[in-house]
Amino acid sequence: MAFRYRCGECGFSTSWSTQSLSEDAAIAHYADRHPGLLPGGSFEVNRKNPDSPGCLPMLGIAILLLLIIGSCQR
Repeated sequence: MAFRYRCGECGFSTSWSTQSLSEDAAIAHYADRHPGLLPGGSFEVNRKNPDSPGCLPMLGIAILLLLIIGSCQR
């Protein structure tokens, strides 16, 4: 499943990721931006496509295409 964290203090949100990575990002965000406060906010589940790996596969394909195009030009 894909999860996203939204900060309860400032509206910050993470990208879609695993639950553990989203939790780590939430803790790091609070330590950096809101020291002294207990982490709050909410987690969202990607309901449109809960098994989605996010945009990483598309990013990888785009980089591959750029490498192929770059190697074909002389």
